[in-house]
Amino acid sequence: MASVTVNPTRMELTRLKGRLKTARRGYKLLKDKRDELMKQFLDIVRRNRELRAKVEDGLMQAHASFTVASAVMSSEMLEQALLYPKQSVELGMGFKNIMSVNVPVYSFKTANADLGDIFPYGFAQTSGELDDAVEALSGVFQDMLELAQVEKTMQLLAEDIEKTRRRVNALEYVMIPQMEEKIKYISMKLEENERGNITRLMKVKDMVLQEAHNYQ
Repeated sequence: MASVTVNPTRMELTRLKGRLKTARRGYKLLKDKRDELMKQFLDIVRRNRELRAKVEDGLMQAHASFTVASAVMSSEMLEQALLYPKQSVELGMGFKNIMSVNVPVYSFKTANADLGDIFPYGFAQTSGELDDAVEALSGVFQDMLELAQVEKTMQLLAEDIEKTRRRVNALEYVMIPQMEEKIKYISMKLEENERGNITRLMKVKDMVLQEAHNYQ
């Protein structure tokens, strides 16, 4: 406390006690927020692991089918078949709040709900493996979009968890101990002053009694 300047008055003591009460309440709220954010984060991590495995499997299937299609079709025919996409997709983005953290929500819809419109070519001169590759890519697209959403959510939650953790630590290990030490210091000073006042009053009383005794 020697390095901290503090005014040892009852007004300052009352002010510090109020700040300490507020800091303890804030510490509890931030600690609860940190714990809930961690719970949400771990749930999203598990979902991310599931989606990543699903997307990787879908892409591997699509790649395998496309490799076979490339082997049985000429490169010119393959390029011509895929040159002009038939289906169009509209992407949308919104937000949702997770413990005061705004995370993105992605969505998409196709211009035509007919699943057959994903094939931009006729079936007469193309292989069935190409159909499988296009269908696999179409099926994995929704999972890829959700995976992007989940990974961005993980990033935002991780940043907020770190900020909340630093605030919790600052309150627990710096601010609250400092305020407690200041309160202890002021209380000691006030008690010393009170004892000094009592001692002086007793001396004054003794002097008054002595003077009265001598006077009598």
